[in-house]
Amino acid sequence: MTDAAVLSIRNASKTFGQRRALDDVSLEVHKGEIIALIGPSGSGKSTLLRSISALQTIDAGPGVITAFGGPVQKDGKIDSNVRKTRTRIGMIFQQFNLVGRLSLFSNVALGSLGRIGFWQAALGLWPAETKQAVMAALHRFGISDYASQRANTLSGGQQQRGAIARALVQKAKIILADEPVASLDPVSARRVMEILRELNETDGLTVIVTLHQVDYALRYCKRVVALKAGKVVYDGPPSDLKRDRLIDIYGPEFEDVFWEGAPT
Repeated sequence: MTDAAVLSIRNASKTFGQRRALDDVSLEVHKGEIIALIGPSGSGKSTLLRSISALQTIDAGPGVITAFGGPVQKDGKIDSNVRKTRTRIGMIFQQFNLVGRLSLFSNVALGSLGRIGFWQAALGLWPAETKQAVMAALHRFGISDYASQRANTLSGGQQQRGAIARALVQKAKIILADEPVASLDPVSARRVMEILRELNETDGLTVIVTLHQVDYALRYCKRVVALKAGKVVYDGPPSDLKRDRLIDIYGPEFEDVFWEGAPT
């Protein structure tokens, strides 16, 4: 990990009506980190990821988001040159965000859109480099046998691995994963989390993943950031997230659903 931050969020706020989804959030992310974003529903986790990826604007004011030393947005406006930066940020969604009628191969190949022409992609005229990258990614994640199958006929776990493969073909250096295992069975969920950890440890990718499953955050991530009512209330190693701290983040009802074998 280098000293330079690949991602910087400074004083970012986001308001929806009367609700403050983000409240003066500041966060530095360094190259090669794997970070879990946790917190109760409505705490601002997804809003933060969408703001980092420029899928939505933050409020006008002092808030600034930069990635790879370049601006993403500030003062409530997306930077006009953000497209180049976004090609290096892969976004993975809870509902996979694949085009159901297209084959798995075509969905993954769409990760190369930032480097090839739109019409070339629309006609399926993929360059040899893209074809090789797609098949290598599908093989790596154990889904190459389904390359020609329509995405909407695949299981949730297969689709999510396809979404991660697309980010790999995109040549993303930062992966933002928004509840990537929320819709999956436990076996598929563990496989997806293992893939994200592998991409971090083997490929050196920076990974930020939002999770409702706190045990996954503690098991797979080396840094945990907790949000509550739009504010950062914890930022540190998973080893320091003890029962009392988690109950403070989630509320007293968390005790009722705390998993067996949790830290004390």
